[in-house]
Amino acid sequence: MSAHSQAHLAYLALERLIVTLKLAPGALVTERQLIELAGLGRTPVREAIQKLAWQGLMDVRPRVGLQITTIHPDDQMNVMQTRQKLEPLAAALVASHASAQARGEMRACADQMTACASADDMQGFLVADKVFDELMEEACPNRFLTAALAPLQTHARRIWFASASTEKMNGSVRRHVTVIDAIEKADAPAASAAMAELMHYLSDA
Repeated sequence: MSAHSQAHLAYLALERLIVTLKLAPGALVTERQLIELAGLGRTPVREAIQKLAWQGLMDVRPRVGLQITTIHPDDQMNVMQTRQKLEPLAAALVASHASAQARGEMRACADQMTACASADDMQGFLVADKVFDELMEEACPNRFLTAALAPLQTHARRIWFASASTEKMNGSVRRHVTVIDAIEKADAPAASAAMAELMHYLSDA
């Protein structure tokens, strides 16, 4: 496995712990603890820490250590306000430019989300939701757009999980599948509209 792959696995492992609040907002942690939690070496974990710090999920505090960032009362509004503007554009671009392989991977992701909804599998849905975001990032031709969206998506996922319910998960799954259906059909206007509806739902959920 390449060093980049190990760093990405470390990032995914730690990001999931932050999103699901197992690493609680405001908690102080050590590099050694994160190495044990990720189950990977020091170098990939340090790279993951750098990415999490860049995304605003972790603060590197000199002489104090590492601290999981807190969730502020206006975070939900600010994050979703920005996503409502950017995500529909990203969906339209992906619908227009995604490869056949990317569309197939998104269909598999939609199937996974649907299976999670049927099984009431919240943890599985969060994994599938992260996969969806990464597939969108890979398929979108505008790297500036995806760079802006990546940290917002993770913050939104953590805020969403803090008040998650089966009903909210099912509503999110249905709307994600509608977005993926439009992308699979290469229907940019429909993808944009479906993504706008998903963002509206997540803002109110």
